[in-house]
Amino acid sequence: QVQLVESGGGLVQAGGSLRLSCAASGNILQINSMAWYRQAPGKQRDLVATITSGGGTNYADSVKGRFTISRDNAKNTVYLQMNSLKPEDTAVYYCNVATFQAGIFGLRAYWGQGTQVTVAS
Repeated sequence: QVQLVESGGGLVQAGGSLRLSCAASGNILQINSMAWYRQAPGKQRDLVATITSGGGTNYADSVKGRFTISRDNAKNTVYLQMNSLKPEDTAVYYCNVATFQAGIFGLRAYWGQGTQVTVAS
């Protein structure tokens, strides 16, 4: 099994910044892609940003230029730096990690528990 622990959410004023972290632990041979999703009340869970094992990144149009995803492979941790936050960024943010594990064929994806981000106008 793999455990993901998220931290860094909270309440911030519009225009402010937050940094989310997601640390993976457990039966991990190699982490492939890492990503952040978010889900606002009454809405579906949407992809925010992804980062590959080689460091390639992709972002949702709504966060381009404001959010930055990064990873520390030595710590099995993915980060999301969020700047110029807007009220519409308010959501529960989830990390998602795809990893190879000992004794298991193929990639498995795991979800973090979610962390609330609230942006006040």
